[in-house]
Amino acid sequence: MKKPTSWIIGLVTGTALGAGVATGGAVVAASTGALPLEDLRVFADVFGKIKSEYVEDVADKSLLRDAISGMLAGLDPHSTYLDAESFKEVRIGTEGRFGGLGIEVTTDGGFLKVVAPIDDTPASEAGIEAGDIITQIDGKTMKDLPLGEAVKLMRGEPGSEIEVTVVREGEDKPLDFKMKRAVIKVTSVKSRFLDEGYGYVRISQFQSGTTESLRKALGRLKEKNGENLQGLVLDLRNNPGGVLNGAVGVTDAFLKEGDIVFTRGRGEESQLKFSATPDDLIDGAPLVVLVNPGSASASEIVAGALQDHKRAVIMGEKTFGKGSVQTILPMSNGAALKITTARYYTPSDRSIQATGIEPDIQVANLELAKTKSNERRRLREADLSGHLTNEKDKAKAKKRDERLDEDFQLREALNLLKGLNVVKATQQ
Repeated sequence: MKKPTSWIIGLVTGTALGAGVATGGAVVAASTGALPLEDLRVFADVFGKIKSEYVEDVADKSLLRDAISGMLAGLDPHSTYLDAESFKEVRIGTEGRFGGLGIEVTTDGGFLKVVAPIDDTPASEAGIEAGDIITQIDGKTMKDLPLGEAVKLMRGEPGSEIEVTVVREGEDKPLDFKMKRAVIKVTSVKSRFLDEGYGYVRISQFQSGTTESLRKALGRLKEKNGENLQGLVLDLRNNPGGVLNGAVGVTDAFLKEGDIVFTRGRGEESQLKFSATPDDLIDGAPLVVLVNPGSASASEIVAGALQDHKRAVIMGEKTFGKGSVQTILPMSNGAALKITTARYYTPSDRSIQATGIEPDIQVANLELAKTKSNERRRLREADLSGHLTNEKDKAKAKKRDERLDEDFQLREALNLLKGLNVVKATQQ
């Protein structure tokens, strides 16, 4: 692989609240032939008339910046112009530390649409959900506001307050969320046990260090278990994406061979292929990947590759459907262009663009209702006062994660892992 001369990212947004950067080949724009001189004359005429006739004086720099933003906005929702400040924030965001609310957004019908709130951030703690449409920020309408301008409104001094108004499907009226901005420190990988021998790894965002963090997390789980895991749930729900190499590294952790992802674009150097190395970190143990509509871009690369290789069962809801790759091209003035340069394809040559990943097992995100205390049920030994405890069962109970009682999709994933092991045992 050639060393990068530009940065390839895989997030749904670039300037929103932290974008990703990955190593990869630069994408060289194909020649477009002679300049359209007549159209450029029209542009110059419009520029001149605005300068001379508009009711207020407008700085040349502002007009040209807006013209550039308009050109990129007309391409697709993910191409945009990053001024020097936004470009700096993009680079900081890939390291897992940046200022803001912790929301990944895209544009939809002129409004901002929440792809996913990032775990343990002001947005997730306030109750912002994937799919929310942001209509106002501090009373200012978001209709047709450029993405970069909306992002600036959301940023500010840590501790300062902000009010975000959203429209949510199923709600009769808009919802207002008051939050305090914070320095977002994203821990992209978290792990724990769901039950004895069954591990859980949550990846909230793909960063430059995610692969190494995953390897360490799996090592700790195996060490605590005393042997290889009986199964693993990889949770990619509400993971909006991140760096391309992060997705490749995570996928490679569970595959011994085969392709992971292809990228194809107009330039020769955008024709990339990433393949697995012979190292399955959980030694073939059953794997379930949880996804939902907030799983986008890099998350879809992981889910699509593991699904194509039949290495994992994909469970949950249909994913977001972002199958394009953006490249950040630094400019001489300290700014940068974030422009769509390629599409990515799964090992079976599927494009996810606007279609998403269909789970192998559809499981809606249902709320679990607790059994009513007065519900009649049969008496058991465990209900008798002073009954003897089973020491082995007691040890197992300590390992079972209580959060399974509140997360229906996660509980079903664990049940599936146990079922797969039962089937495997009967076949031996």
